[in-house]
Amino acid sequence: MKTLTVSLSPQQARMLQAAVDSGSYASNSEVVRDALRLWEQREELRRLEIARLKRAYDEGKASGEGREIDGPTLLAELKAEAKADGPL
Repeated sequence: MKTLTVSLSPQQARMLQAAVDSGSYASNSEVVRDALRLWEQREELRRLEIARLKRAYDEGKASGEGREIDGPTLLAELKAEAKADGPL
């Protein structure tokens, strides 16, 4: 494993030490590794969400021209669509 020096705020250092002192983690390194795993998961979820949004955008663009619609008309169309779909 590679050793790194990391600077933490006093509050972060207290939280890290409290996690070790409580027995939740065996060492400071374990806390940091767990935090990095969570960060990696969050980044992967963000990447997947961005890809999903890009696909939705592309599908929307490919679906044809948009149209202007006012609120009451949109609401009426959504209600009619929901009624046609039937109960959930």
